[in-house]
Amino acid sequence: MTTQTAAADPAAGGDAVPFLQRIGQWQRRVPLFQLLALAALYGYGLSTIDSFGSQRVLYAILINASLLGLAGAGQTIVVLVGGIDFSIAAFISAGDVIIAQLCGTYHWSLGPAALVALAVGLAGGVVNGVVSYRFKVEPLIVTLGVSALLSGLILKWINGASTGVTPAWLGRLTAANGTTFSVGIPPVVPVWAVVAVVIGVVLSRTRAGRSLYLTGVNQPAALLALVRVGRTWIFAYVASAVLATFVGILLAGYSGSGNVAIGDPYLFQSLAAVIVGGTMFGGRGDYWRTMIGALVLSVIALLLSAHQLSSAQQDMITGGLILLVVGLYGRERRLRDRI
Repeated sequence: MTTQTAAADPAAGGDAVPFLQRIGQWQRRVPLFQLLALAALYGYGLSTIDSFGSQRVLYAILINASLLGLAGAGQTIVVLVGGIDFSIAAFISAGDVIIAQLCGTYHWSLGPAALVALAVGLAGGVVNGVVSYRFKVEPLIVTLGVSALLSGLILKWINGASTGVTPAWLGRLTAANGTTFSVGIPPVVPVWAVVAVVIGVVLSRTRAGRSLYLTGVNQPAALLALVRVGRTWIFAYVASAVLATFVGILLAGYSGSGNVAIGDPYLFQSLAAVIVGGTMFGGRGDYWRTMIGALVLSVIALLLSAHQLSSAQQDMITGGLILLVVGLYGRERRLRDRI
């Protein structure tokens, strides 16, 4: 049988190729695999763990996913533009400690303290963006350097230990028994929803979003299309740092006191949420995928914890999941090679 005959013969698998191509096209539009994985994981939890379907467990998943999703929001923007941000953990910890110290030790009100924390995030994001773009230094190196510098400054300021406590009402934003406008939903969940809608609209409906995707796909082509690549790149890093600092403010209420290491788990987890969701470097993906990735990782973490797996085993499973997703998406041609 010739090659042409085999390709045309349904029995030889000729129909399988168009079918797989259609599946791939749908996956590029909608994260089908991630949604199926989320449903399967949640169903597995329902069938193997008592009270997994309770409101308490559901709220725990949503709260963890909200914090992780917010931490991954900035990372999504940076990845779409073609960079990476390893300073997220430091900005989260800085937001937490600044709120605890200014409110608890120096007796500031939350508003001015939050503005100071966000200003620190803004300044750090500008440094990340300007140095990596203007001097053509690898973003990984720049963001690691900014992370070390910021962590050192925070430790110097508090003399190695935070002594402040956060306002009690701030903790209700991330509490499972918190309410939103008298409705029994933890406030951090609708906050995450609002941020998601804003980011989704910006990425899909605005010139800034189009500029971000064009920059991530091909910077020289973006310059020819009159995109302000430098400004777009810096904006991505500023957004990442400010959003990470905002997560730190929320975590200050969650922890009740300053913790210089509270952001450490989010360095790996935020990037994992982006990749597991299907957003890849160079203009492929969107924030909705990161949200699904955050939900998948939150369900996995709860399942692994319920089955009493160690943190090392949890990291191994998460790492394996990332490799699987990268392997699937890595088979596609880069977007710049398809246009």
